Amino acid sequence: MADQDEDLVDVDPYDPSDGSVPVFRWKQAGRENLATRRQLREMGLRPGGHGPIARIECRGGKRFAWLYRIDLAKPKLPMTLAKEAALDKAMAKRQSCPGPYGRRYFHCIPLKTLGSCLECFDGTPADPASYIAPPVKHLLDA
Repeated sequence: MADQDEDLVDVDPYDPSDGSVPVFRWKQAGRENLATRRQLREMGLRPGGHGPIARIECRGGKRFAWLYRIDLAKPKLPMTLAKEAALDKAMAKRQSCPGPYGRRYFHCIPLKTLGSCLECFDGTPADPASYIAPPVKHLLDA
């Protein structure tokens, strides 16, 4: 097993490691024609299938981001009802307490570490404005 671990190498699919991708330092890349994914998103764009053409580094090379050409970027895809429903379903899993009250909070609760909301875990009272109470079941609906 130790021999297999030594052979494993972390590979970045975008980095050819031959120096062909230019590397810019913090605030040295041309903002008029290059942007990171986050900057493209703020402009209402997405990379559009083309790969990064440069890399920007900060903190002595410990942190980096890929840069994309703005002129090749495409508009973001619109949110559809199906996408919105899928996102709401995923967020409901992260925001709902599996405890006896079954509340859905307006923030993500620590399910991986605590397994429930703070009120169910240690009795810390939750602000009533921070959750939606589950619908009350009627006695005749049984």
